[in-house]
Amino acid sequence: MNLTRRNILQGISLGASGILLSPFVRHLAAEEAGNFEPKRIVFVMEGNGFNPNQAQPTTIPRKNSAQSRNDVSELQDISLADHELSEAMQPLSPFKDRLAVIQGLSSRICGGGHSNNFGALGVYSSKAGAFGETIDMALAKALPSIFPQVGLGISDRPEHSIIYNTSALERGKKVPTQCRPDLAYQQLFGSVADGAAAKTFHSKTNLLDFMVDDVKRLQRQLNSTEREKLGSYLSAFESMRNRQGRLLDNQEALQNNKPQTNDKYFSDVETDRLEAQFDIGAAALISGLTNVLTIASGCGDPYFSVKFTGLGINFGKHSIGHGQSYDGMTWEQLSIKIRQFHFQLVAHLADKLQRVPEGNGTMLDNTVIVYLSDAAEGHHSRCWEWPIVVLGDLGSRLKTRGRYLCYPRYGETGHRTVANFYTSLLHAAGAPRDRLGQPDPKLDHLDQDGPLDELMT
Repeated sequence: MNLTRRNILQGISLGASGILLSPFVRHLAAEEAGNFEPKRIVFVMEGNGFNPNQAQPTTIPRKNSAQSRNDVSELQDISLADHELSEAMQPLSPFKDRLAVIQGLSSRICGGGHSNNFGALGVYSSKAGAFGETIDMALAKALPSIFPQVGLGISDRPEHSIIYNTSALERGKKVPTQCRPDLAYQQLFGSVADGAAAKTFHSKTNLLDFMVDDVKRLQRQLNSTEREKLGSYLSAFESMRNRQGRLLDNQEALQNNKPQTNDKYFSDVETDRLEAQFDIGAAALISGLTNVLTIASGCGDPYFSVKFTGLGINFGKHSIGHGQSYDGMTWEQLSIKIRQFHFQLVAHLADKLQRVPEGNGTMLDNTVIVYLSDAAEGHHSRCWEWPIVVLGDLGSRLKTRGRYLCYPRYGETGHRTVANFYTSLLHAAGAPRDRLGQPDPKLDHLDQDGPLDELMT
C-alpha cells in the first residue's frame, strides 16, 4: 500500500471534501496497521407495536397463555435453518442465516400504551419524558465518529422537520430525529464542509461532482484492491446522486391520494420519505460519518398515526391498531403489509452494506441491525413482551446467526428483559456495563443485570 501518514494528511488537507473522504482514508490506514476493528449499530424502530405472532417463524409453534402472552417456561433456543420466517418477515429470508429472532423479553418499567417514547431505547417510564440515556446514545459514546449518532425518520405529518421522540443523551437532553430527507441530506453532507467548500457544496445538486477532483487524487495513491473499496464507498454517494424519485407502482392509490411525485426527498408520501431516509442512513454509515444510526418510523406520541398511502392505505396506523379493515384486507393483513415494507428497507440496507468490502469481509460483517417497535408487543402495549429482530453479529461479537430465542414468561426463572439485550450490545461494542435504565421492581427475585449470556461470544 502506497499510503503513508504524510500523504494521507496531504490528501485530506488539500481536498475540499477532505472531511468526507477522511473516514475512508482512516479505514485504509487502520487496515494497513492491522488494528482495524469497525463496529456499527443500526436501530430501526416502527411505531404501533410489533405483534409477537408477526415475529414468530411459521414452523415453530408459539405457546400462549389465556391472555395471548408468551407461556414458555424454559428457554427455547432453536436454529432457523429448517424453519420458515413469518409472512411479515419474508423480505429478510435472504439473510436468514444472519438473523436472530428474540421473543419473550419484557420491559414493564416502560409503562406501555401507544408508545413508550424515550423509554423504548432507555428502559424507563415513558411518562417521564427523556428520563435518562438511551441505548443508541450510550453506543454512540463507545463508537465515536464525525456524527456520534444520526437520527432519521418520519412522523405522521410531512411538514414536520425535527421531532424529539426516541433518543436522549442523558436526563432532560433529548436528541432530535430529522424527518425531512432533504434537510437531513444537507445537514449530513453539507455541514461537514465549511467556508468556500460549503458554498461550493450548496451550489451543486450533485455531491459526486463536488468530490470528483479529490477522488481522482486519492485514486492515484491506491492499488487495485483499494480502488475497488473506494468505488464501493462512492456508491453510497451515487445512490443519492439521482435525486429524481420514482412514481409508486400503485397508480390508483396515487390518483386517489394525489401525492407529490417529483422527488422522494420532498414527497408527501411516507414510503418515499422513509426510503430516502434509509438511503441517507446507508450513505452515512458507508461514508464513515457515523457508526450509530437510529431510524424511527412513526414513533413516539403523538407521531404514531402515520398513513402509508404509498402502499395504497389511506388511513393511519392508529385506526389499524383499533381493528379497522380496508379494501377487503383485515387490520392484521394491513399491519403485515406495512411491516413487510419496513423489512424490505432493512433488507436493502443490509444488501448495500454487504456489497462494500471491508477488512477480510464486508461492512455487513461488522454491523448489527436491530429492529423493534417503540410500543413493544401491540398497539396498546403492556410491555409483557418486546419482540426483537437482529440482523448481523458485529464482527462475530454476538451469536446471532440463524437463531430463534424465546425466553421464559414474565416472572418465571430464566426470564430476561430488554435491558439485558441492550447491555449485550454494550458488551459487544467494547463498553460493558451491567445495567441500562431502571430495573423492574416486580422482578426483584430475578437477575436483571448483565447481558444475555446466550448472545455473547
